[in-house]
Amino acid sequence: MSARIAVVLFNLGGPDSPAAVRPFLFNLFNDAAIIGLPQPLRYLIASLISRRRAVVAAEIYARLGGSSPLLAETRRQAQALQQVLRDGGLDATTFVCMRYWHPMSTQVAAAVAAMAPDLVLLLPLYPQFSTTTTASSLADWRQAAAVAGLVAPTRTVCCYPTQPGLAAAVADLLATALASTDPTQPTRVLFSAHGLPKRVVARGDPYPWQVAATTRAVVVALGRSGLDHVVCYQSRVGPLEWIGPSIEAELERAAADAVQVVVVPIAFVSEHSETLVELDVDYRTRADALGIKGYVRVPTVSCHPVFIDGLAALVQSALSGAGGPAPASGRRLCPADQPGCPCLPSTPAATAPM
Repeated sequence: MSARIAVVLFNLGGPDSPAAVRPFLFNLFNDAAIIGLPQPLRYLIASLISRRRAVVAAEIYARLGGSSPLLAETRRQAQALQQVLRDGGLDATTFVCMRYWHPMSTQVAAAVAAMAPDLVLLLPLYPQFSTTTTASSLADWRQAAAVAGLVAPTRTVCCYPTQPGLAAAVADLLATALASTDPTQPTRVLFSAHGLPKRVVARGDPYPWQVAATTRAVVVALGRSGLDHVVCYQSRVGPLEWIGPSIEAELERAAADAVQVVVVPIAFVSEHSETLVELDVDYRTRADALGIKGYVRVPTVSCHPVFIDGLAALVQSALSGAGGPAPASGRRLCPADQPGCPCLPSTPAATAPM
């Protein structure tokens, strides 16, 4: 008999109703990976921030019908992945686990334990590792799994910034977007990722390095020499200094250079408020105000068949132990100057992917 495998897909989650906006925000800011203060101070700060930001956030989600589409989208991805894995001969069942809103680790770990799998595979839907996303989700899962009595062997895919399926899917969608632009006008591609405070990166978080690696992989997969492109960051909040350049600054530079822009959400694999509101509405409005003649937004990879096949390849690789950056394999993806790499530090670093 084949092994029964539980594949757990992780994402941030989002409010499923207007009433859920404030508690969702509280859960987010009460995470030590987001605000690194001790309790009870972190609890008090999270309460204050979530109360202040709830009105603005509610307006954002109101544009989306009052809730986040992230859970439904992630469930579609999970179903698509499950089908590919089963078609490939694996007795695999996929589960969706959200970090800051339901279904969260406690509920999902109990469901996985009830399944009694022979092996659990943890697959974050964050292609690029960060302490604020992947590490936080996995730490929360470990606690919930212990409480649930989940004792099955567990393997983890920590990141996959240059996975060929991911790069090919983004390149395919980017090629379609480029074909829709005015061929008589110069075009610049803005690869936009969610930003991080500089102090997080200064502690060794490898996220910017991995975002750059994904961008290089997509440009190679696209196969267009001389592509005018840049990596930039969005979604800045709070008074801290964040990594850059910001997408706002890049839109201003594009206006000054008189180029049209194609915006690629390079660190998001699912549609949610950062893509459907920030990129599609807020930054498009800003581009119009700056006089940019063309603004095209590339869709996220979502259920693109090549991306789903890439996730299936990650699962197969992790199960076989034949590769794929995962702490269980000990293979190090990031270079030695990225101390936040989650893989074993004693293994040699890979060269930066092209």
